[in-house]
Amino acid sequence: MKYILTVFFSGCVSFLCAQDLKLRYDQPAKHWEETLPLGNGLIGMMPDGKVSDEQLVLNEISLWSGSPQDANNYDAHKSVSKIQELLFQGRNDLAEQLVNQNFVCKGAGSGGGKGALQPYGCFQNFGFLNFLHFDIDEVSNYQRFLDISTARAQTSFSSKGVNYQRDYFTSFADNVGVVHLTANKRKSIGFALHFYRDENIKSYQIKDNEITIEGRLPDGKGGEGMHFAAKIKVIAKGGSLMNYDNQLIIKKADEAMVLFVASTDYYGHDPVAYVSAEMDKLKGKNFKALSKAHQKAYEPLFSRVELKLAQDKSQEMVPTPQRIANFYQDPASDPGLAALYYQYGRYLSLSSAAPDFPNALPPNLQGLWAHRIQTPWNGDYHLNINAQMNHWGVEVSNLSEYHKPFINLIKKIAKEGEKTAKAYYNAPGWVVYMITNVWGFSAPGESASWGASTASGWLCNHLWEHYLFTQDKSYLKEIYPVLKGAAVFYKATLVKDPKTGWLVTSPSVSPENGFKLSNGKRAAVVMGPTIDNQIVRELYQAVIAAAEELGEDELFSASLQQDLKLIPPAVQISKSGRVMEWLEDYEETDPEHRHVSHLYGLYPANFISPVSSPEWAEAAKKTLAVRGDEGTGWSRAWKILFWARLHDGDHALEILRQLLRPATVGATSYSGSGAGTYPNLFCAHPPFQIDGNFGGSAGIAEMLLQSHDGYIHLLPALPRVWKDGELKGLKARGNYTVDIKWRNGQVVDYRISAAKAGKVKVLVNAVLKDVQVSLIK
Repeated sequence: MKYILTVFFSGCVSFLCAQDLKLRYDQPAKHWEETLPLGNGLIGMMPDGKVSDEQLVLNEISLWSGSPQDANNYDAHKSVSKIQELLFQGRNDLAEQLVNQNFVCKGAGSGGGKGALQPYGCFQNFGFLNFLHFDIDEVSNYQRFLDISTARAQTSFSSKGVNYQRDYFTSFADNVGVVHLTANKRKSIGFALHFYRDENIKSYQIKDNEITIEGRLPDGKGGEGMHFAAKIKVIAKGGSLMNYDNQLIIKKADEAMVLFVASTDYYGHDPVAYVSAEMDKLKGKNFKALSKAHQKAYEPLFSRVELKLAQDKSQEMVPTPQRIANFYQDPASDPGLAALYYQYGRYLSLSSAAPDFPNALPPNLQGLWAHRIQTPWNGDYHLNINAQMNHWGVEVSNLSEYHKPFINLIKKIAKEGEKTAKAYYNAPGWVVYMITNVWGFSAPGESASWGASTASGWLCNHLWEHYLFTQDKSYLKEIYPVLKGAAVFYKATLVKDPKTGWLVTSPSVSPENGFKLSNGKRAAVVMGPTIDNQIVRELYQAVIAAAEELGEDELFSASLQQDLKLIPPAVQISKSGRVMEWLEDYEETDPEHRHVSHLYGLYPANFISPVSSPEWAEAAKKTLAVRGDEGTGWSRAWKILFWARLHDGDHALEILRQLLRPATVGATSYSGSGAGTYPNLFCAHPPFQIDGNFGGSAGIAEMLLQSHDGYIHLLPALPRVWKDGELKGLKARGNYTVDIKWRNGQVVDYRISAAKAGKVKVLVNAVLKDVQVSLIK
């Protein structure tokens, strides 16, 4: 690869070369967590790179068992006053018993995270594409890689004097997965190909050079649910092609191309007709044409952002599992891996959502990749942080449209949430709780300790942030009723705490955490946990600002202004100097709990800041010191963001090091080698959850750019070892595009661009300036 020194017209010399963006391996995958993820937001493929018995894991993001259901308990509201009375009396354990009896969903709910055969359902693996390659042994020169700058993977090796190459991509232009097999010697390509799925295949047909699959998943109610279909086609140049049993067999071809298309009736179409039409569109297109169209569609999206961190270039050729291990031992040795990890998060966003496709889904707990029928935790949308974390990086990382599938899901479940508000509080507006699925589940979970936290306010953070970044008033007008509806619910259901007189939520929980009562018992159910107080405050402020921006709802805004005076402060500091997690300074049952919900006000909200609330920032630091640096994968990612917001780049880098600790495949412990990162850079919860990838990537962006304190802050949390670098294309609130170059930890050049002329406040090298914006042409 040639590196070119470029000179910018600003007079600043670029001192960094283009960085390699490949995940590299010198052996085939032994475990799924070593396979390479490809996706176009609709379908996914994961090749393992084996030379003779190769397998590709196949996925389609809408493939869900289960079916729509109304799991609301419409008698639940009758028990609210009794629950609240017990909480007023400090009898939280008895209140929790009532919540578990009356204030949970009807039926099995999520099935305890095993809902494949319940109405709730689960996201499922589509199947496996298996290749048995002929006449290959004694392999040398083996390598495989995933190039995230082009969204394609490759396996290559030599055997018996022949050089083989296999290229894979899921097209961003055509909804098809492509595998291209070539060799430097004619008649060297031969394999048997078949599709396999454990269950629910209704039809498997082979005709000429094509396999057609059709199936139905269970609806969880004793019947058939989602209808799915796929076509797999082989196009060979030279040689022979024949059908045998359930396989397509290719012998002595010069080259071959395998095409995979799949869909479900989730989108409102007949999947069999759809995959047939999609395959017909590909007629006459060779590999070169498909590849060119894919690159034309993908590269402009990925290339919006560049990040380069100065380092020894030889590190880029080290196999990725070894790079991860080296980084964990010494992060200063390979800053480029941090840049790769950041861009990998952007790559996964691009690959696991398709915002331009009608009814597109956002990435779930596993993005769109799964190798099981019963995925962990149903592969659903957990709404007490995980689905939100999946989208924390899309705005700042210049992928704003990739927020849209999540925003559309929020609008969908808000409609269902109107029923839930009536069922559980007999209240107006809308509310949803901790879990949801593609069917619009909105009721509380099946257990109070985790299922009783409302999520609607937190979801509104995403509706509002998208506006802050885009400044799209037509969008604001569209989502304002959803924002208002969430506020209407809280306004109608907040109760007065008899001890303080504050207006608080009741009942609720601080997600998944508990505390000790004076009687020695453990409880989770409370009034007004700190996260709720912060979320309600943030929501009310957003609704007031949105109403003012749109010039409407003055009376409602005024009523929210009055209520803001009665909501608890965003932070209360305990006797230990930490941020209190609950209204009372309870003794925690797990001081190192993975959730740090009471620091919601630090991130994603902006109540806690070293600039505007330094006392609260110090309390947040003490809170994090007790919580510790370890935790699940996503918990470590959240802590990167916390320390970035506290302007401590070195501590943020330390948590990134912990996040990139090599994870042991199959480990179930949240500590040690359980949590961390798998060889394919997937985040180990454990097992794999994609939120850690997205959160870690967002954390790196937050270390380099912040815009929540009333100005654009360049390099707010730069680690000392990232002393030289440059970035292009990050986004700041206000719809500004930011480019920065730095040397020895100091900004040497920057540019703030926007569609409108004007000035913006920028903090650069500790100096606050009014900067003239460069117009985007």
